[in-house]
Amino acid sequence: MIRAFVSVSLWTLLSRITGFLRDILLARLLGASLLMDAFAVAFRLPNHFRAIFGEGAFSSAFVPAYARIRTQAGEQASRRFQGEVLTLMLIAQGLLLALVLAFTPGFIRLLAPGFSSGPAMTLAVELTRITFPYLALVSLVVLWTGVLNAEKRFAAGAAAPVLLNFAMISTLLMAGFFATGAHAAAWGVLIAGVLEAGLLAIAAFRAGLLAPPVWPRWNGELARFFRAFGPAVIGSAGVQIAMLADTIIVTFLPPGGASSLYYADRLYQLPIGVIAVAAGTVLLPEMSKRLAAGDEAGAHRAQNQSLAISLALAIPFTAAFLFIPEAIIAGFFGYGAFGEEAVRNASAVLAAYGWGLPAVVAIRSLVASFHARGDTQTPLYASVTAIALNLFLKMLFWRDYGAAGLAFATAMGAIANAVILGTLAIRQKKAGPDAELALQLAISVIGTIWLVATLLLVRELFGSRVGGLPAFLMLGIYTLSAALAYGGILFFCARIAHLPLRLRDAQRL
Repeated sequence: MIRAFVSVSLWTLLSRITGFLRDILLARLLGASLLMDAFAVAFRLPNHFRAIFGEGAFSSAFVPAYARIRTQAGEQASRRFQGEVLTLMLIAQGLLLALVLAFTPGFIRLLAPGFSSGPAMTLAVELTRITFPYLALVSLVVLWTGVLNAEKRFAAGAAAPVLLNFAMISTLLMAGFFATGAHAAAWGVLIAGVLEAGLLAIAAFRAGLLAPPVWPRWNGELARFFRAFGPAVIGSAGVQIAMLADTIIVTFLPPGGASSLYYADRLYQLPIGVIAVAAGTVLLPEMSKRLAAGDEAGAHRAQNQSLAISLALAIPFTAAFLFIPEAIIAGFFGYGAFGEEAVRNASAVLAAYGWGLPAVVAIRSLVASFHARGDTQTPLYASVTAIALNLFLKMLFWRDYGAAGLAFATAMGAIANAVILGTLAIRQKKAGPDAELALQLAISVIGTIWLVATLLLVRELFGSRVGGLPAFLMLGIYTLSAALAYGGILFFCARIAHLPLRLRDAQRL
C-alpha cells in the first residue's frame, strides 16, 4: 500500500508543482482583477458539479461495487456493470451540459448573483460556456480512474491532472492570440478535458479494462450501486454547497475577493491533493478488498497506517499556513500584477484555511471506514451536520472578515466533520486505532512544536536582515529550515521510540 501511496503522491506532487507554475502565470497576467474574478467563478462552477457527481460520490460508490463484482462474479460481470454505469453517466452529463449551455446567463445569476449585470456578468457567461464542457469529459476520467484504481493501477488517474496544468500553461503563454488572458485560461481548461479523457481511455484499453456503453438493466448490482451512490451524492453535495456558498458570497465582495480565495485555495489544495487524495485513492480499494476477504484486522491496520502517514505529512503545512502565510503567498504569487494588498488579502485567507487542514486530510482516511463497507449514509449524516455549522459561520463572518471569514468557516466545518466521523467509526467498530498509531501521532506533534519554534526563530533572526531579498528566496530559507527541523526531530523520535523494542528483542536472543 505504501508503494501505491508514494506513486499517487508523486504524480499529485508533479500536478501541484505544474499547477503553481500555471497559477504564477495567472497571477502575473491577471493579478487580483475583474478578469481573474470572472475566470475563478467560471472555473469553479464545473468543478462543483464534478465534485458532487464525480470524484467523491462516484468513487466511494463505484470502486467497492466494481471490486466486489469482479472478485465474486468475474470479469464479464464487472465489464457489463462498467458499461451500464458509463451509459447512464453519458446521458446525465449530456442533459446537464445542454441545459447549462442553453441557459448560461440564468445559471450565472443563480450561482454567482454578485455578477448579475455589467462586464463581470458578460465575461462570466462567456468563460463558463467555454469551461463547462470540461465537466462531461472529466466525468469519463473519473469512471476510468475508478476502474483502474480498483485493479490497483493508480498512475494514469494520478497523472491526468498534470495535463490540465500543461494545457493551461500553453494557452496562457499564447494569451496574445485570445480575447483576454481569462479566455486563454478557459480554453486551456477545455483542451485539458479532451487530453485527460484520452489518457484514461488509452490506459484502460491497454489494461484490458475498457468496456463499451451497455444499455442498463435494473438488476441487483445496479440497484445496490445507486443505493450507495445516492447518499454519497448528497454527502458530496453538502460539502460542495458550502463551497458554492463561497462562490456566491464572494461575488458580493469588492474586486479581488474571488481572486484571493482562488489563490489561497490553490496553496491549500497542495497538501490535500498530495496527501489526502492519495491516501483516499489507495486506502478505499485496499480496505474494500480486505473486508471482502474477511480480514477486518488488516483493514484497520491499513487505515491506521494511512492516518499516521497523512497527518505526519500534513501537519507541517498547517504550521506554515498559520505562522508564515505572507511569506508563502508572496513567494509564489507576489509578482507582476499581484501587488502587496493582494498578498495581504490572500495570506489572511490561507491562514484561515490552515486551521482545518489536518481535519480535511484525516477525513479522507476516516470516511473509508464506511465507504469500504458500502455505508454511505453515516458519512452523509456527519457531512450534513458539519455543513450546517459551516454555512452558519459563513453567514456570521463574511461581512466583517470577507474571504478570510469564508475560509475560516470552511475550516471549522471540516473539524466538525472529522470529529463526528472518527467518533462514529470507533463506536461502530469500523475503525481500530491502536498504540502504534498513538505513538506515531505523538511523534508528529513533537516534530510540529519544534518546527513552529524554528519558523519563529528564522523570522526573528533573519527576517529583517534578508528583507531585501526576493520573496521566493525568503520562502526558500523558511522551507529549508523547516524541512531540516521537522525531518530531523521525526527521525530522532522514531529511533528513540523503537529503541526499547530492539533491546527486548536482543534480550530474547
